[in-house]
Amino acid sequence: MQTSDHIGQTIRHAMEQYFRDLDGETPAAIYDMVLARVEKPLIEVVLAHTQGNQTRAAELLGLNRNTLRKKMKSYDLI
Repeated sequence: MQTSDHIGQTIRHAMEQYFRDLDGETPAAIYDMVLARVEKPLIEVVLAHTQGNQTRAAELLGLNRNTLRKKMKSYDLI
């Protein structure tokens, strides 16, 4: 299984479990919740991989460095 397939399967499994755990409750803002749960660890891992080099991390993520810094601030990473 390719990494991208594994990530997709992991997200699928987590979302299916999330809906089971709701036990009839109505979910809200799922998209924002999932992005926040995925984006912060993604940024943390890429920054660790680049030894904190924000320019290189932004390149790997396909983001502008200023966008990366804005996201880092929103997740209290700087």
